[in-house]
Amino acid sequence: MAEKKEPTRKRKEAEAANRRSLLAPAQTKEEKRAQKEALRRSRADARAAFLRGDEAALPARDRGPVRKFVRNYVDARRSVGELFLPLVFIVFLLSMIRNQTVALASIALMYATIVAAIIDGIIMSRRLKREVLKRFPETTTRGLGRYAWSRSILMRRTRTPRPQVKVGEKI
Repeated sequence: MAEKKEPTRKRKEAEAANRRSLLAPAQTKEEKRAQKEALRRSRADARAAFLRGDEAALPARDRGPVRKFVRNYVDARRSVGELFLPLVFIVFLLSMIRNQTVALASIALMYATIVAAIIDGIIMSRRLKREVLKRFPETTTRGLGRYAWSRSILMRRTRTPRPQVKVGEKI
C-alpha cells in the first residue's frame, strides 16, 4: 500500500478552497458590456443567416437539398392554408356581430377553409413526393409531406427560413 504524501485537509481548509474562484478574475463592467454586445451581435448574425436560408445556420430538420427543394416547391405556389389565419381573424370579428346568420356563416366558412386546406395539403404532398422521387431518386420521402404542409399553412411573410422563390416561379 502506498504511503500518504500529505495529511488530509481540515474541513475548514477544504471549504475555503472551494470558496475561491477557480475561474479568471472578475470582469470589469466594460468587459461584461463588451462580451454582452459581442454575444448579441453573434446571435443577430446567426438569426440573419437562418432567415436567409444559409445551410450552416439551419436546424437539422431544415438542412439538405431535399428540404430546400420542398421549401421552394411550397413557396412557389399559393395554398389555401395561407388564408386560414387571416380568415380566423375575420371570423372572430364577424362573430361579435349580433346577427346569428352572419356569425354562423363565418364559422361555416372557417370550417370549409380547414377542410379545403387539408385536401390541398394531401394533394400537394402527393405531387411533391412524386417530384422529389423524380429529382432525388436515392432519397426517402418520409416526413416530407408533413414538412411541406406545415410550411404551406403559414402566411408567406411568417415562414422561416424566408421564401427564396416568387409565387409562380419554376423550380
